[in-house]
Parts: sequence; structure tokens; C-alpha cells
Amino acid sequence: MTVRYAFAGLAVRELAAAAAWYERLLGRPPTFVPNETEAVWQLASTASLYVAVDAERAGGGIVTLAVADLEAEIAQIAERGIAMGAVEEIAGAGRKSVARDPDGNAIALVQVLAGS
Repeated sequence: MTVRYAFAGLAVRELAAAAAWYERLLGRPPTFVPNETEAVWQLASTASLYVAVDAERAGGGIVTLAVADLEAEIAQIAERGIAMGAVEEIAGAGRKSVARDPDGNAIALVQVLAGS
């Protein structure tokens, strides 16, 4: 398999509340809103994150975003009103911190150690 683009989605109960939270988390509004039940943020040239209304499945998702400087990202996110969880060590691989959106989806930020 050759993957050229990652398009990860999370189910949410209500788009406006979810979009507002993700705007604060990511520091910007959605890249585009394709319809009244979805919002999309392009995170990198080959990666996007979207939220989609699906009340029955909302809250069970997990997305991990790799960042270069975990503490700097946590500080910036805190300035926008979102508290990330405690920083955890990942044995021999790096560190991570997790926040949960209003529906309970887990968003983990990880900083991978060089050489891992």
C-alpha cells in the first residue's frame, strides 16, 4: 500500500460546538466547510483532520498529531483556552499529552524523539 494523503475524521454530536473547540485547539478556523455537517482543517500538505456530525458514534475517536515542540504547542493551546493533559513519557520513543473534545474524542499531541 502506498498512502499519499491521510484524511482522519472524528464523529461529533453538534458541528458548531465542535468546530469552535477545534478552532481553539488548532489556532485557526477550518480550511473549508464542505457542507452543514462537516468541517475540515488541512494540517500538513498530506494530512487533514475533519469533524462530521454523527451523534451515534460521537466521542469514541482517537487522533494523534506529531509536533516538533510539545511544550510550546501545549502553551499556545492553553492561551486559547484548552488544557492539555499531563505530559507522559513514551518509553524510548517520545512524549505525549492528550485533550478531549466536547464529545470525548481524544486528541493526542506527540513529540517523537530523534532516531525513534
